[in-house]
Amino acid sequence: MGLLNLRIDDDLARRLALEAERERRSRSEIVRDALSSFFRERDRRQFLDEIARAARELTPGEARAIAEDALPLDNEALHAAQPRTAYRAGKGKGRKR
Repeated sequence: MGLLNLRIDDDLARRLALEAERERRSRSEIVRDALSSFFRERDRRQFLDEIARAARELTPGEARAIAEDALPLDNEALHAAQPRTAYRAGKGKGRKR
């Protein structure tokens, strides 16, 4: 595993520390996840840009048909990529028992 040493401003360091504490995870885990998300999203945007460029070379009807075929696959991929977390209701004044 590679090692990265970076400097961040005080506000970002404070926010990272708070998030790590809130999530009960290390700062490194949060930064690794953030970088992973960044690269996944960038790759997805580049892929969609390539599709858009190719679609511009098609007739509007051909482009629409391809987009309609791809939409369920894109939605399925997005749904699978999102982690599911359980909802935990907190104890509060408005909570019924």
